[in-house]
Amino acid sequence: MPNIRQVADMAGVSVATVSRTLQQPERVSPKTRERVMAAVTEVGYKPNLMAVKFRSGKTHNIVVLVPTVANVFFARVINGMQQVAAERGYSILLGNTLGDEAIEANFAKMVQTSQADGLIQLRAYNPFDASMDKRDTMLPMVNVCEVLDDINCPVVTLDNRAAAKAMTQHLIELGHTRIALIKGPQSSPLTCQRLAGYRDALAEADLAFDKTLLYPGDFTLQSGHDAASIILSSKDRPTAVFCENDETAIGAMQCFKQAGLRIPNDISIAGFDDISFSAFCDPPLTTIAQPAEEFGQTAVSLLIDLLTGKITKAPKVIMPFELIVRTSTGPAPVN
Repeated sequence: MPNIRQVADMAGVSVATVSRTLQQPERVSPKTRERVMAAVTEVGYKPNLMAVKFRSGKTHNIVVLVPTVANVFFARVINGMQQVAAERGYSILLGNTLGDEAIEANFAKMVQTSQADGLIQLRAYNPFDASMDKRDTMLPMVNVCEVLDDINCPVVTLDNRAAAKAMTQHLIELGHTRIALIKGPQSSPLTCQRLAGYRDALAEADLAFDKTLLYPGDFTLQSGHDAASIILSSKDRPTAVFCENDETAIGAMQCFKQAGLRIPNDISIAGFDDISFSAFCDPPLTTIAQPAEEFGQTAVSLLIDLLTGKITKAPKVIMPFELIVRTSTGPAPVN
């Protein structure tokens, strides 16, 4: 039967290095880890993983809580997480929670009962119970994308306010003075932050804020279509529509086109996220690009660093954004 000594001999390392690779892969260089794992496969060595986990006190499992796997942006974030987790010897346990606090609490208990080492939360909610909320100890969690203002754990986010301001300024520079905003869910911090950026740009351009130009949404295609239907029936129709995510924008675009409007000749549309479909819309969608995969990669790296004691203070990482101008936005039509 293959044994650990054979693996060590084939990989050209010590037995201790093989053991460390299997138990604490983050402590081994990527090249050594790759060589050891190749030898494990070649020799056919099958370590008793349960025994390894028992001795190390680590499961090398990470729970990831996502509000909905149907969201294309979240799917890209998870893809980035998976890449880094695999490289560092961890597995992802995905919880599609639909924002249900009870479901999230059950997943958090997996960490509290040592069935998983840590947790990544993609919405602004702390799933741990009060016994874990100690100001002097970081939670075994990273909060990413939709984040809480006051939480003792690493945070990975975007300056959503600045990004929304940049998009609104782009529309103003094209001559638009009546710019509608189709918002996200009322409960999401992103909705408030992007609304604030929209208002900042209006104020800076000396344009009055008109709350009748705000339309409810929930980051879905359908909500964009529904809001666009209401916009079509308004007496003083806006000349541009800024949607708080791309799926909303695509839904709105479809509605306007069904009504016979030309984009951007009759009405401009802009989104947020730069999902893959955005570049292939008709016309291609002007949007704010977020580095979705990097969100996921950074979140996993931070969590593993936290779990292995490499960080003792909770960092707040602000990811970059980019205004992507395509042909869904153009000069305001002349009456």
